[in-house]
Amino acid sequence: MAELKIGLVGTGTIGRTHIERINTRLQGGRVIACADVNKDFGKSVADKFGIRAFDTPEELIHDSEIEAVIVTAADAWHAPFVLEAIKAGKPVFCEKPLSPTPELCKEIVEAEVAGGKHLVQVGFMRRYDPGYGQLKSLIESGKYGAPLVLHCCHHNYDDGGIGWKTPMSVENSMIHEIDCLRWLLGEDYAKVDVVFPRSSRNAGDCKDPQIMHLTTKSGTYIEVESFVFSHYGYDVRCEIVCEEGVLNLPEPPYAMVRTNDARVTPICHDWSERFPEAYNIEFQNWINASKEGRVDGPTAWDGYVAQIAAGCASKARDTGVSVDIDIPEMPEFYQK
Repeated sequence: MAELKIGLVGTGTIGRTHIERINTRLQGGRVIACADVNKDFGKSVADKFGIRAFDTPEELIHDSEIEAVIVTAADAWHAPFVLEAIKAGKPVFCEKPLSPTPELCKEIVEAEVAGGKHLVQVGFMRRYDPGYGQLKSLIESGKYGAPLVLHCCHHNYDDGGIGWKTPMSVENSMIHEIDCLRWLLGEDYAKVDVVFPRSSRNAGDCKDPQIMHLTTKSGTYIEVESFVFSHYGYDVRCEIVCEEGVLNLPEPPYAMVRTNDARVTPICHDWSERFPEAYNIEFQNWINASKEGRVDGPTAWDGYVAQIAAGCASKARDTGVSVDIDIPEMPEFYQK
């Protein structure tokens, strides 16, 4: 079967990583063109990878040679470019978030439903991480009973170079837990609150760490600690306390090193070291499904629900009170 001809919109770090990933490691698809709102930078990236450059993302999306679209632009541009792809009738992979606001996510959902064809996948790559896959299989086996409590952490090594702000801990970091834990447990959330412990001296004007508490509709309690300025590495953990056992997310398989009177097991420095396999599996599955006219991964509906929950978490953070999470009924279109 011919290679899927892909156009990529947004040539920042993660966009360039995906071009390299698809064109050198995966099968069945190839990024043949790119575009960026910064036209000159987009052309420089195209020259680097030997692919075609478009003057505007809209031209790329509607070009007859492009069969599928990847959106890795800045968050505020996600919804406009995803909507253009839906208008063009092309499969579109959008990095998280689908949009920074639930209202624009809803607009995407409505546009996709009106078009009558599943086209949108959202880049929640943790669903493809083998460790999280093991946790989901263990939960679904029923062997350990119902999940009662989840203890999670999401630590980053950050020196402040990306201009991190207090709201980003929910909206850009814990959004991964918001989606992945909903997927793991197979149910929606009922309420959320966010609290601030003592802030780290390394966090500058940001409030960091932050702790988010989620309660699902069945009553499962979730605690997620986000610590962006941890200054020790990139560390993602998930412990699920069940009725008859405790399940833990596997650690990355680094070798122990004995040196300087110590036993040292390295950990990851950033997301690119922790989740390369998840990204590879995610994009290979997306390419395969797109060629067959399917969406097998997180849908526009999943992106919408994640932003509803994130919006409620942000409100809880800002007001200091628990906020109920009201999820609309899923359209029949997404139940297929």
